[in-house]
Amino acid sequence: MELQAEMEPRDVAPHPPLPSDEPVVRVRGLVNRFGTQVVHDGLSFEVRRNEIMGIVGGSGAGKSVLLRTILGLREPQAGTVEVFGRDIRELSPAERIAMARGYGVTFQSGALVSSLSVAENIQLPLREAYTLLESVLDDLVQLNLSLVGLAPDVAEKYPSQLSGGMVKRAALARALSLEPKLLFLDEPTSGLDPISAADFDALLLYLHGELKLTVVMITHDLDSLFRTCDRVSVIVDGRMVTDTLPGLLKSTNPWIHEYFHGPRARAAEQAAAAVLAPKAPRG
Repeated sequence: MELQAEMEPRDVAPHPPLPSDEPVVRVRGLVNRFGTQVVHDGLSFEVRRNEIMGIVGGSGAGKSVLLRTILGLREPQAGTVEVFGRDIRELSPAERIAMARGYGVTFQSGALVSSLSVAENIQLPLREAYTLLESVLDDLVQLNLSLVGLAPDVAEKYPSQLSGGMVKRAALARALSLEPKLLFLDEPTSGLDPISAADFDALLLYLHGELKLTVVMITHDLDSLFRTCDRVSVIVDGRMVTDTLPGLLKSTNPWIHEYFHGPRARAAEQAAAAVLAPKAPRG
């Protein structure tokens, strides 16, 4: 369903389309500090159109700080962040709001509003961005629930009535409600049992293919990395090392080598190899 035909947009028009070879996200020379603690020290990376990019790093490496900076929720001490080809520091507040309609975000805990039903949670970004009839809002809720594999009656439930996996899917339905082409996921499988986590990975791959999404996923789940990611960016020593998983497996950096060659990493690699065919490049 194309939302634009049913909606009256507010404020500023969304971002213009990018040339096909331009990165969707480009970070250059990023510096983030908290007092004397340097979290990012000249960090740079790019996210290509239609890829699933994983972001990993040790505890305190600044994965969530990086996400907040890309989303414009934190002002860095130095460096630039471009989303959809535009430097976010040069955007007016209205332009930032318009840009936000082009991406969806899920946070680690799901971040559903506990006092609202699932339907009301999914409707939040729609009500903020557009003027819609209640009947259209209800139809869009059902469309998005179906998209993430949730039953229609989930719409009337509250977050406290959902399992962990259902919360993750409901949060994903809300993130997809404005039909974004860029999706940010913060620890999407955190707290899920292995079966539910594998189901979420399968859903992500399905949505990525069907909706032509570009995905940036912060995760510590090695199984998810090996199952879903085209490339992985590792925050190490305040900077970023980006490569395919085969490339990272050959890295001589001590932290990267230990991360991708421990027992859990070997098990994840073997499990992924058993269920996934070799990936063709995504374009």
